[in-house]
Amino acid sequence: MIRVLACGKVKDKALKELIDDYAKRIKRFERISLEEVKDQKIVDNDSYEHIKDLEGQELLAKIKAQDYVVALDLCGAELNSLALAQKIDKWRALSSDIVFVIGGSLGLSEMVLKRANYRLCLSKLTFLHQMSKLILLEQIYRSFKILHHETYHK
Repeated sequence: MIRVLACGKVKDKALKELIDDYAKRIKRFERISLEEVKDQKIVDNDSYEHIKDLEGQELLAKIKAQDYVVALDLCGAELNSLALAQKIDKWRALSSDIVFVIGGSLGLSEMVLKRANYRLCLSKLTFLHQMSKLILLEQIYRSFKILHHETYHK
């Protein structure tokens, strides 16, 4: 099963529809679950690290010991689509659940990054974290199309 665990809800209706469409497409190949935890509001006295730690605790509470965790991280490995497909194929052999973790607007806590089995950078560009979810799902779908030798990837 593929699990996408993200901090914060997608509020934009058009973006939510696209995300749901790609999740539906992926279901042809693999079970998928889209999960969210509440993003923390920044209060003047709160440090960014404190906010990331609170979000990190909520994210970690949804991750099981046997899960293969892929953290989306700007300092992670940059892969092309073929390499990502190969990684997903390998990760599926290692664990029944692959959990892709997307942090909030401040990123992921050090606790979550330490728990990750792999750190993946979607791009060196900065995206809204809700858009990262869409881009990730499109790449997961592309990966399954590649693995099943179906046309889509060019």
